[in-house]
Amino acid sequence: MRILLDYRPALVQRTGVGEYAHELAAALVSQLGSEDTLTLFSSSWRDRLEEGRVRGAAVADARVPVYLLNLAWHRLGWPPVETLAGPCDLVHGLHPLLIPTRRAAQVVSVHDLYFLDRTEGTAVEVRRDYAALAADHARRADAVIVISKYGAAQAQTRLGVSADRIAICPPGAPPWARRTSSPPDGPIVFIGSSEPRKNVIGLLAAYETLLGEMPDAPPLVLAGRPPAPESPITKRLDTPPLKGRARHMGYVSDPERRNLYERASMVVVPSLDEGFGMTALEAMTVGAPVVASNRGALPEVVSDAGLLIDPAANGSLAEGMARMLKDRALAERSVEAGWRRSALFTWSASARELRRAYDDAVERRRQRA
Repeated sequence: MRILLDYRPALVQRTGVGEYAHELAAALVSQLGSEDTLTLFSSSWRDRLEEGRVRGAAVADARVPVYLLNLAWHRLGWPPVETLAGPCDLVHGLHPLLIPTRRAAQVVSVHDLYFLDRTEGTAVEVRRDYAALAADHARRADAVIVISKYGAAQAQTRLGVSADRIAICPPGAPPWARRTSSPPDGPIVFIGSSEPRKNVIGLLAAYETLLGEMPDAPPLVLAGRPPAPESPITKRLDTPPLKGRARHMGYVSDPERRNLYERASMVVVPSLDEGFGMTALEAMTVGAPVVASNRGALPEVVSDAGLLIDPAANGSLAEGMARMLKDRALAERSVEAGWRRSALFTWSASARELRRAYDDAVERRRQRA
């Protein structure tokens, strides 16, 4: 099988979907047979995808602006990807919209469906195309890849995809060693974007409440896509009582991210909706206590290995953070249970399920043809 995988999300900054694309590609190489090939596809006017990014995978690097290509693909269904990347038997897009092809099986990934309800802070093409086209494209795809049972249920109920065409391929835990100590005075850490569903404003309000109850509470450190200078998040961080107690680091490198987890007194994931919750899995892998929302796939990922709170309940998040700081037995139970639970998530298992989905997709395409 000649597999073409859309690697564009991982081309520059491997956050979220990009990290998923890279790690899944690396794990997929081990599932290839002697006559199989994996090619990573990229398109950009400025940034190049070099050979050897993923050992064992070839590269098809098109010098085409990604926004122009997506406009043509999403709205015109043209050009077929073979004109840019050569022949293939299956093409997998790491987003919910189909990549046009002449004859190959088509696979799409659905990481979450928050764009059906809220598009503030998202890219132009997400606002323009995703809500309007995702359901139709998902139903036409030969397979739909999701990252959680919650995502599978959403694909069925909200996009109308039949269960037999859905494959669950969750992210794997990073290959990080467990930290040797649990600093109770380490920072409270949040890692993620500033889009509304991440509930950063709710986190800042909860931290203000926590400071009123515990003036000596650890500092709050946020990392990820930085908020705009004029955003409510920035204004709140620059105003007492948060000024000097909470800060935003912006994007962080992999070593910096891991260092944050290792120093954290806890990691907070207060999302209003979450297709998976990679931050929670990374925290559990390192051995940091987790306080997470009970929304989306987070209960599925965290289970009983952390403290789940209702982000919409008044005072719930502040109370959860206070409990994790005050109750060291709770924090240690969270660490032990989280470390064991993180071992259940492996890239190799997801790659095996992905390869099975690819075989099924090619057979469906053959039957349709």
